[in-house]
Amino acid sequence: MRICLLVPSVDGMRGDVRSVVNLAGELAERHDVEIVSVRRHRDRPFFPIRAKVRLSWLVDARPGVRHLLPAGEMRAEVALWRRLRGLRADVLITTRPGLSVQAARHAPRETVRIAREWDRPPVPGPIRRFYPRLDAVVAATESGRAEWERLLEGEVGVRLIRDALPAGPWPRSRMDNRIVAAGGRWVPVKAYDRLIRAFAVVAGKRPDWRLRLYGSGPEEKRLRALVADLHLHNHVYFMGTTPDLGGEFAKASIVAVTSRAEALGMTVIEAMASGVPVVGFGGARGPGEFVVDGRSGVLVPEGGDEVGAYAAALLGLIDDERRRRELAAGALEAAAGYGAPAVAERWEKLIAETSGRL
Repeated sequence: MRICLLVPSVDGMRGDVRSVVNLAGELAERHDVEIVSVRRHRDRPFFPIRAKVRLSWLVDARPGVRHLLPAGEMRAEVALWRRLRGLRADVLITTRPGLSVQAARHAPRETVRIAREWDRPPVPGPIRRFYPRLDAVVAATESGRAEWERLLEGEVGVRLIRDALPAGPWPRSRMDNRIVAAGGRWVPVKAYDRLIRAFAVVAGKRPDWRLRLYGSGPEEKRLRALVADLHLHNHVYFMGTTPDLGGEFAKASIVAVTSRAEALGMTVIEAMASGVPVVGFGGARGPGEFVVDGRSGVLVPEGGDEVGAYAAALLGLIDDERRRRELAAGALEAAAGYGAPAVAERWEKLIAETSGRL
């Protein structure tokens, strides 16, 4: 079976890219799998890709590369249109609404076309018009599945399939380091500022604990300034980017997630797979999609004194090693359902039901 996964860029440090790479690697054990990236920005993708997975790009956007067509969206649209019209694949999995609309319009009808969705539905016009031509829509969370079902009103089936972890074995925390870790893009929605403020309270009471921040992004300058203002130089460390976030989480005893809407849950899933409890905020869309409060982590209610409540949750785990270890065991158990073989099997079952070819 020839399976093509279409992404805007395979080069980025994003949870959705990580999920696609993990899924492609597992499917490639049994199928002919190709990742098609609309744009190329780096010499090598950020995340390692298995040798069995073929990789191609439509537009080379690296500095210094010359093109015949004008720069910008026109070049990408023409390249995408040509690739979709000439696609030779049994299954096409798209990973953005914009790409899914183009696949519905231009990909061969004999190709099974599936839209993989992580976020809530965007402006509905083109979605309602073209998505009924697709064979299925797959959401990553239960709330996402419900939102897409409401938008599409039964015109196309919406399934729930979780993201895939990297192939095991996964690194496992010994739970004996006095480290709280957090990772991801440093952007406003991740709310690292309230994590730093909460850790200022922690550092004042438990000065032997440290906070490690992994990632990069436009918020870095502001976050570093906040660390300086709160005199946390010896307590908060900016660790930079890493393609092995799970391995870094395995060096910690708690993973902190303070985002306001964690539609992409790879950070949470990788933390649980490393045997580390997660502390996050509860809510309709957030870590609560993945974490069971009191079983695989701690969920802090939003509203009120959120910084104080979050700091109290961290201190509660810091001061109770037995509870940390119990939650770590629950996290490992929960992570088993995100293993790449199990997730790939669900995809294969969906493809079989949709096409009858497997």
